[in-house]
Amino acid sequence: MSDTEAPVRGRRSRRGRAGRSAGSQEAVASVPYITRNIPYYEVLDDDGLSLIEQNAETILEEVGIEFRDDEEALQIWRDAGADVQGQLVKFPRGMCRSLIQASAPREYTQHARNPARNVRIGGKNTVFVPAYGCPFVYDMDKGRRYATIEDFQNFVKLAYMSPSLHHSGGTICEPVDLPVNKRHFDMLYTHMKYSDKAFMGSVTAPERAEDTVEMCKILFGDNYIDPETGKPKTIVTSLINANSPMTFDDTMLGAAKVYARANQACVVTPFILAGAMSPVTVAGTAAQSLAEAMAGMAFIQLVNPGAPVVMGSFASSISMQSGAPTFGTPEPALVLYIMANLARRLGVPFRSGGGFCAAKVPDAQAAGEAVSTLIPTALAGVNFALHTAGWQEGGLVMGYEKFVMDADNAGMMETLLKGVDLSENGQALDAIREVGPGNHFLGCAHTQANFKTAFYRSPLADNNSFEQWESEGSKTQEERANAHWKKMLADYQAPELDPAIDQALLDYMEQRKASFPDSNIS
Repeated sequence: MSDTEAPVRGRRSRRGRAGRSAGSQEAVASVPYITRNIPYYEVLDDDGLSLIEQNAETILEEVGIEFRDDEEALQIWRDAGADVQGQLVKFPRGMCRSLIQASAPREYTQHARNPARNVRIGGKNTVFVPAYGCPFVYDMDKGRRYATIEDFQNFVKLAYMSPSLHHSGGTICEPVDLPVNKRHFDMLYTHMKYSDKAFMGSVTAPERAEDTVEMCKILFGDNYIDPETGKPKTIVTSLINANSPMTFDDTMLGAAKVYARANQACVVTPFILAGAMSPVTVAGTAAQSLAEAMAGMAFIQLVNPGAPVVMGSFASSISMQSGAPTFGTPEPALVLYIMANLARRLGVPFRSGGGFCAAKVPDAQAAGEAVSTLIPTALAGVNFALHTAGWQEGGLVMGYEKFVMDADNAGMMETLLKGVDLSENGQALDAIREVGPGNHFLGCAHTQANFKTAFYRSPLADNNSFEQWESEGSKTQEERANAHWKKMLADYQAPELDPAIDQALLDYMEQRKASFPDSNIS
């Protein structure tokens, strides 16, 4: 089936659209995404930002970006007027920026099968997304171990049950009990079956991106094509990483072409550990990141003008003593603030941040480093906050306890981003008049009317007296988080999915899996 061909109709459309579940009772009450009501925090003025932009243009013009092992990509650049020398592409000054600004949307809607959970990516909106790509999982009962498809399903369910996570994510963890070349089917199906939030597609091979598109066509049925534009709806937002420094490989380019031609969104992200994959300085890392991201986004606009793109930035540092990645440090936060501002100036949505840590268990280090990343994520204006929940041990581990601890922090950021209520109720003058000097507000009418929603209430923190905490078992945050995720899974109820669509997805997977042998190599 071509990228623009209407989806095949049949038994999967007998009961109507995939979004039929929107009419059913919501299992979890939440806002679909956050719209900020506070200013952005910025660390550079116009002169400083212009300098970074000029340096990025110099990198593109003088150093260039390699597009490896993809002759079609190189020909696309030749036809556009770039200087192609072997696999190295050099760009006339301003070329990439002009291509992006000519057609890339400033905002776009990623459609969920439940339309009430559609997310608006870009502008003043923030979407919190689980962590991505972890080969191991951890919980305090079983410790650190390789992830399985059961773990993957558990985390999709936890994301679905978490009101402060607006998105189901992508490769939340790698189910190593399934063949490498076929596990993408089961991961995609898990997102489609066990959640009705938006999700990410497979990027580990172009044909896996094609499978993603085909399964989205099945999932959405008659609702796949947008009647207003005649184009496919944007159903997946998928991660296209640069091979920093200044390289894109054929795997990422192949997936990007598939998604762009199908009008699906690509997050173009330089993956940088400063000192190893970029200069050790904040300004140097920011300039290189901008150059790499602009080259990738411009390429996607050449493939299909108007296809949604997100400018990504993953920039952390390394220990100059050991070479190990470090997280929650101030220099990457400065890069994040700068890159968010540069994305706004360019006119595209921005992805960065999350709840990073290098800690091996969900301890004080994990909490401190994660919050030190999440606060800049909120203040800078990140639109697509991948890695919000679960990231542990430098991204090697998806932690069960850390997942719910991070989701709790994301809920606090949602409250922060809402800003200050200046309505008549928010001003609370009636309460002040009623109570007067020397009395307390606990029993006044305003407090009684607002106490349930007045302050953010953590599901994990213990705010009781020492004596009560001790009498209840002296539980640590990790122990409370352990009980919390277990209760969430026990309470989980799957969102409704049309049985005909479910069967069509299973049939597609069975047919595709049978068409080629298992492999654990690639």
